[in-house]
Amino acid sequence: MDYTVDEVMNYIEEEDVKFIRLAFHDAFGRQKNISVLPDELKKSFELGAPINAKKIAGFRDCGCAELYLKPNPNTMAILPWRPDSGKVLRMFCDVVTPDGKEYTSDTRSMLKHAVEAAKAKGIEFRFGTESEFYLFKKDDEGNPTKIPYDNAGYMDIAPLDKCENMRREIILTIERMGLTPERSHHESGPGQNEIGFHYGKPVNAADHMTTFKMVVRTIADRYGLFADFSPMPLPGHPGNGYHINVYAVTEDGEDVVKYAAAGILDRIKDITIFLNPTDASYTRFGEDTAPDRIDWSSEGASELMHVGSYRGYTRVELRSPDAASNPYLVYTLLIYAGLYGIENKLELPEAFDDENGHLPRSREAAAEIAAHSEFVRQIVPEEIIKEYTRG
Repeated sequence: MDYTVDEVMNYIEEEDVKFIRLAFHDAFGRQKNISVLPDELKKSFELGAPINAKKIAGFRDCGCAELYLKPNPNTMAILPWRPDSGKVLRMFCDVVTPDGKEYTSDTRSMLKHAVEAAKAKGIEFRFGTESEFYLFKKDDEGNPTKIPYDNAGYMDIAPLDKCENMRREIILTIERMGLTPERSHHESGPGQNEIGFHYGKPVNAADHMTTFKMVVRTIADRYGLFADFSPMPLPGHPGNGYHINVYAVTEDGEDVVKYAAAGILDRIKDITIFLNPTDASYTRFGEDTAPDRIDWSSEGASELMHVGSYRGYTRVELRSPDAASNPYLVYTLLIYAGLYGIENKLELPEAFDDENGHLPRSREAAAEIAAHSEFVRQIVPEEIIKEYTRG
């Protein structure tokens, strides 16, 4: 929803908001924030709120001691789990330099520029997501264990599925924060869940993903549980995927997502380190239905990309990313890879040979490919490349 600065200030006064969280993300998509009081917010809108840049991954080489957070009023959301008296409001921020310019390594700003680049070429992208997570019990000291909350399986129901009330509370909470969930169910692993979202504009979709992860972790903690989005939380059981549905049309409404899909497949090795940034990401590849080959089909089994038909449009689902990734950076790269496919009218390949047809088999191998990729270097600032490719 669109809000003006004045509308935000009036809302704060009328709704007894006492704390405003100014949220941003480091190079790896980890949400950070500082809190300001209402009297300081107007100054933050005008000048930005200072942060110590040297403490933030991806910001350390900015050349200045401080960067500044300028809140975006359109992202205003109340945190529903906080008290009604003295409410807490959150806004996502643009990261700017002391002279007010966008900071180039702010991945949210990078995604905005990717959207603008696509728009300049007459292309609109949208992304939908299906994100999986495990729920584990905590010990008497409040530390996470590896004991699943239940032993239910794929799409089981209560009483086997003990997670349904928590999923319900998560969905009701994120709806109050302006998100639009599409469906939810118990996944294959014990204590494993999935919640999916409708297609959304790229920046909104990335904002929603980071909000979703925060809400899940917060609600789980209130239940005395630990929510784990990592790629392989429980050895011997399915890993957590972050399946991304891609939509691309021209300004005339022509469906061009097959070209975009071909571009993504063509560049997938170059960008895998950003889609799968941890060692565990590569342990997941090839396990259960997680892909390890560069392939596609319309059957929806264990291929890297599912390409099917849905309501007159082509449905494309990329199945390799995991939720340890930074959605702002992931969507940025998918847009540029998609544009590469659209501009060159690439066709989906028949097959890849055995030598070239696998995803990188380790984080080190993926980092090596990205470090020498001209495609990556045209998009990703050197500072962020260093964060992802250092040993």
